[in-house]
Amino acid sequence: MRLSLRWLAAAATGLAAAAAAISLSVVAGPASAAQPETATAADEQATLVEDFSYPGAAQIKDQYGITLTSGDGHIIFADCRTSQGLGKGLLQVYTTESIGADGEGMLCFQITGTTGYLNLLVPAVYEIHGDGVSTGQGHKVTAELTTDAGTHSSVEVNPSGSTPVGVGAKPGNPPTTLLRLQAHT
Repeated sequence: MRLSLRWLAAAATGLAAAAAAISLSVVAGPASAAQPETATAADEQATLVEDFSYPGAAQIKDQYGITLTSGDGHIIFADCRTSQGLGKGLLQVYTTESIGADGEGMLCFQITGTTGYLNLLVPAVYEIHGDGVSTGQGHKVTAELTTDAGTHSSVEVNPSGSTPVGVGAKPGNPPTTLLRLQAHT
């Protein structure tokens, strides 16, 4: 029995040493992997940060001559010649510039929520018409404008009618550039 106890003790010591060696190789890795691994571009995930830039803005600028910079997606550029008929049910912006579809100086926007905003640059705006088809309908919208001299103004747009701005409000007024449309409750 003495031999078997000594043998068991030696075997236990050997197993403990073997377990420690295995543990070290798992933690440290194989000897050839002593160098730290470097991450590649494929290993790293790109971060997603919403910048609210307007999708398709470059194409809209090329085709219609206006700059759409950013928004929350609740006021979107729309074709004035939709099935609704010449902008009915759409917010309409009129300018003396030859921009818009066929250079007619009319741009349209669809408001898809109760609130929303769109930052843009539309030069020489003289009138904004609300999206309401009849009296008492339409969204409440504030238009922010500026003159070439840097005079800023905000105008509440008639939800179902026309709101003159800049030269449309009074002859001799300086031309205004539309900077922002803000729908609110």
